[in-house]
Amino acid sequence: MRPGFLAMLVGLTVLGGRPAVAAEVRVATVGAFRPVIAALAADFERVSGDTVAETHDTAGALFRRIENGEPVDLVILTLSGITDLTAHGKLVAGKTARLARVGIGVAVKEGAPAPAIGDVEAFRQSLLDAPSIAYIDPASGGSSGVYLAQLFQRLGIDEALRPKTVLVQGGLVGDRVVNGDVAVGLQQISELMAVKGIRLVGPLPDAIQNYTLYAGGVSSTATNPEAAEKFLNFLQGDIATALLREKGMAPPRE
Repeated sequence: MRPGFLAMLVGLTVLGGRPAVAAEVRVATVGAFRPVIAALAADFERVSGDTVAETHDTAGALFRRIENGEPVDLVILTLSGITDLTAHGKLVAGKTARLARVGIGVAVKEGAPAPAIGDVEAFRQSLLDAPSIAYIDPASGGSSGVYLAQLFQRLGIDEALRPKTVLVQGGLVGDRVVNGDVAVGLQQISELMAVKGIRLVGPLPDAIQNYTLYAGGVSSTATNPEAAEKFLNFLQGDIATALLREKGMAPPRE
C-alpha cells in the first residue's frame, strides 16, 4: 500500500458518516498527463468506489472539443486552456486547480549514442547533425510542437531541419524513435518516458527550456460533478505528487 493511501481512503469514503454513491468520472486529458491518469485511476477507484473513463488529445484539439460542448466531467489541460474555458463558462469557476508542470526532453532509441545537449549550441548542432528528428505537428495544437517550431526559427535552423523532420499528428513521438522512423525525438518528458525502448537523453538546456503548466477543472455540464471534484482533489494529494516525479513531471510550484 502506498504512503498516505489509508489516510486518503478514510478522507474520501467517510463523508457525513456514510459512503458516497459510486459514479463514473469522464476525464478528458492532454497526452502529457495521460500516464499520470492511467497510473492513478486504479488507486482512485479503490479508494472512492467511483470509476474513471479517460479520453485524450493534443491541447489544441482538446480545447476545441470542450469549447464545442463535448460532454465530460473533468478536463485536464494547459493552464491557459483551463483559464480560457472557465472564462467561457465551460468549466466551473472555483473548481479548478493547478496540477503539474513538465518540460521538453530529447530521446533516442535505447542503445543509440546520446547527442550532446548540455548547452544551447551543443543542442543546436546535434539537431543539425542528426539524420532525422520528430516532434508534434504544431498544427495539431500540441504545446511542445508549437514551442519547438518557434524555437527552431529563433535558433535559425528551421529551414535546415525541415527536410528531415517527421511531424507527428498526435500521440507519442517516442514510438517513431523506437520503430526506427527517426533518430531523435522531442516531446514533453512525461510522454517520452511513457515509451518502452526509449533512452531519455535529458531535458532541453535551461536557457531554452519551456515548461508547460497543467491544470484541471470540473465541467459546467458535468453529469457527476461531485465525483469529478473528488478526483481533482485526489490529483493534488500525496500519492499523485510522488507519481508525478516518477512520470517526469513536477508539482506546479516547484
